[in-house]
Amino acid sequence: MTELAIRDLRNAPSMLPLFAKAVIRAGVKPGKNPELPAIGARLSDLVLDPKHLAAYRKVCGFNSKGTLPITYPHMHAHPLFMTLLLDERFPFPAMGLVHVRNRITQFRPIQEREQLDVECRFGALEKRESGYEFSILTSVSTAGEQVWESESFMLFRTGGGGSSKKKDTPQAEPVTGAKEWSVPGDVGRRYGAVSGDRNPIHLYPLTAKLFGFKRQIAHGMWSKARCLAELEAQFPQTAFSVDVSFKLPLFIPAKVKFAQQEVADGMDFRLLGADGIKPHLAGEIRTIEN
Repeated sequence: MTELAIRDLRNAPSMLPLFAKAVIRAGVKPGKNPELPAIGARLSDLVLDPKHLAAYRKVCGFNSKGTLPITYPHMHAHPLFMTLLLDERFPFPAMGLVHVRNRITQFRPIQEREQLDVECRFGALEKRESGYEFSILTSVSTAGEQVWESESFMLFRTGGGGSSKKKDTPQAEPVTGAKEWSVPGDVGRRYGAVSGDRNPIHLYPLTAKLFGFKRQIAHGMWSKARCLAELEAQFPQTAFSVDVSFKLPLFIPAKVKFAQQEVADGMDFRLLGADGIKPHLAGEIRTIEN
């Protein structure tokens, strides 16, 4: 088994040079038997910027209450993600990867003034009918105590997974009792300014069309954060996880519907189209047994 090599970074890498490198590596081919390199990246003793945190809360809808929004540590993981994805040993192009699922576990609330150590590494790689799916694992600790972790699942499509036959599926009924939100067309630019993720598909209709979209789409992690901001007051008082699957792209501007349902062991929630049927996101909150 190959030993994991962790690269310690003195500062978070700038996103603009990383994006330029992603463009250069856009033509990378995975080959017949791609493997993930046994590498990771780490940032230590991070001190949070109050202005950045305030901007994140504003664009995602979180309240200020002295602890970090549950999705906020992802902001510090994203530059490390890009460092891994742009390593010359990584077999896939970073541009075009699809974020299909994200699972976050919060072991306890993180105070705003705590210094954080953030480490990312590759998880497992599996062949799917539609391509190759792999994950990136993130661990956040403070003073040696792990307080947060996540696993982000990414898909590199190879063109398979389709079927020429239409399956008979029951017609979904529109959800009732859901809240309606208006998602503005500039939310991709605003979230991109905070997160550093200025992928062209999120910015303007023209830049999105260059990559095959009819107009810009919202970031998946913004959609997840916006849903959790709505549910923040109902979070469990103990350790819990939030597992979200990203479904259909959310073209913006848009009207969407947010639905939630209490279940025996937590909460289920969905972000749907204006028709109350088309799924953009499906998630669940579950407590963690000690």
